Amino acid sequence: MDKKTFEGIYRQHQKGFGFVSVEGRERDIFIPADCTGSALNGDLVKVLVEKPSKSGSDLRDEGRILSVIEHGIKELVGSFHKRKSYGFVVADDPRFLLDVYVPADRSLNASSGDRVVVSITDYGDRRRKPEGRITEILGGPNDKGVDITAAVRSSGVSYSFPDGVREELCDIPDRIRKRSLRGRRDLRDELCVTIDGEDSKDFDDAVGLIYDREREIYRLSVHIADVAEYVREGSELDREAQKRGTSIYLPDRVIPMLPKKLSNGICSLNEGEDRLCLSCIMEIDKKGSIVGHEILETVIRSRRRLTYGYVNELLTDRKAAALEKDRELLCMLRHMHRLSHILRRRRMSEGSLDFDLPESVIRLDDKGRVISIAPYETNDANRLIEDMMLAANETVALEFYKRRLPFLYRSHETPSPEKAEELVELMQALGYGVKRSRNCLRDPKELQRLLRKAEGRPEEALIKKLALRSMSKARYTTECIGHYGLSKRFYTHFTSPIRRYPDLQIHRIIKESLREERLKKKRVRHYERILQKVAADCSELERRADELERDCEKLKKCEYMARFIGEEFDGIISGVTSYGFYVELPDTCEGMVHVSSLTDDHYSFDEKRLRLSGDRRGRTFSLGDQVHIIVVASDKQMRTIDFRVYG
Repeated sequence: MDKKTFEGIYRQHQKGFGFVSVEGRERDIFIPADCTGSALNGDLVKVLVEKPSKSGSDLRDEGRILSVIEHGIKELVGSFHKRKSYGFVVADDPRFLLDVYVPADRSLNASSGDRVVVSITDYGDRRRKPEGRITEILGGPNDKGVDITAAVRSSGVSYSFPDGVREELCDIPDRIRKRSLRGRRDLRDELCVTIDGEDSKDFDDAVGLIYDREREIYRLSVHIADVAEYVREGSELDREAQKRGTSIYLPDRVIPMLPKKLSNGICSLNEGEDRLCLSCIMEIDKKGSIVGHEILETVIRSRRRLTYGYVNELLTDRKAAALEKDRELLCMLRHMHRLSHILRRRRMSEGSLDFDLPESVIRLDDKGRVISIAPYETNDANRLIEDMMLAANETVALEFYKRRLPFLYRSHETPSPEKAEELVELMQALGYGVKRSRNCLRDPKELQRLLRKAEGRPEEALIKKLALRSMSKARYTTECIGHYGLSKRFYTHFTSPIRRYPDLQIHRIIKESLREERLKKKRVRHYERILQKVAADCSELERRADELERDCEKLKKCEYMARFIGEEFDGIISGVTSYGFYVELPDTCEGMVHVSSLTDDHYSFDEKRLRLSGDRRGRTFSLGDQVHIIVVASDKQMRTIDFRVYG
């Protein structure tokens, strides 16, 4: 192949131009709108570089698509528009710029406005639009949940389970079988509880604690549902769980990794029910050091199903009287609270980063429409469970690293020097006196010190978001390379096998190693062979789930803000670009003020100070500024909200 000619995946922008990503090349190739040929978003294409970028330039190579090697999109989700003798589908994906022609006899009698799935039968060319046939009608434009259903189908995520999985479920018991108790430690008489959100329906972790006053030692038990006992390697259940990778949490539904018979039934640590677990039992001293531990197969019985809100009220003494009849439970929760503070103090002293950014709570009515959006505030009960799960994850990672067994770790790499420099520049733009250095964030304690400068200030949440953007995304690896954000040398995901496949995978390794004094060489080779792919696939599936969750959240925020068009709000500038600035409202909704709407002056973009400045009047809009806006537009399909500065 000619040095100027490459093969890669074409990604189209809604404005007509696009980029081709080529494996092995650091930068994408820019494709102008008149050089895209007949390529569609997602196609594998052959591209000719016509204008190479100069050495050291920030500009990309510029090219022309010569041909389409393979079309990437086989089906689309969109809105059907009916005509007398035909119809056409407008794709939900704004990057797919062409309507898809649908002959009348291939329309499934869809009505105008219906959300549909269309299979592409002919991709057309520069003169002719693509052609397709409708394979599924998702619902009418105002049907309950059809907007989320369409987003799910567009993402490629499957909601229903295949027949093979449903058949295997028939062999899953509703109660523990006696033979499953062999070799397990019986902890059913020990006090433990689940603590989760008010709306939670599956419980994969329970906690118990005994405080030894004489030794000043906390004996913390973290019990995790033994999903691997029921989801056997290579089964249809296992293959489907691996294909999904993770449960996905959307505003109106959960797309589970495992069927409800497992996730809400035999694997869920329901109150008063005997359940099989893998337990990590740790002895922790008053300084927060883990001085001893056991990892073992157990059977437990959760005493109570508690919620974060209720436990927080107990810990703040507002409802302590409600547990006067169960002093043992109240005493345990108070000891847990003290241990949580000890563990957190130690973690912070080691450089752990605590962003604690509120997530959006989207409440819907019985027709699937948004009632309210607000930030979800965490409390001491949330932090208590987080601290105990972190301790268990670290303990398990260290134990199996020492055993030198194939394993999956949760890894988070140090920010690149370029990202570190960008963050420092951003903080300088916000008026913080920090030194510019490409290596300033190599130690997480340095970033921790930067974040502390913003504590209690109006822009604290903004700076935490900027810091998060500067960091690489955590991923699964077979090498133990550490977790930067938590400042942990050893870390894994052990505590959520109901909703994360990596946790289920390492549970199998743990169980085998517990039952065999030494894992057989054949099994070691087996795990060495499969884990690299499991790590890569699960990291990618996690990214897909995150993108779908963000997309559905944006969709519902656009729906919500549409009712406030013409109304005024106060917000904070969360991003500044040459074409405008973003404003985040207290309810977590975010919109853009386009520079074209700033008609009182001509505004220039100051990239170093991250602000727009009026050339004549000197008015500025800077990152972190508070601003009064009016809502002018909201587009669910484009996932955009437009604001205008008021006054």
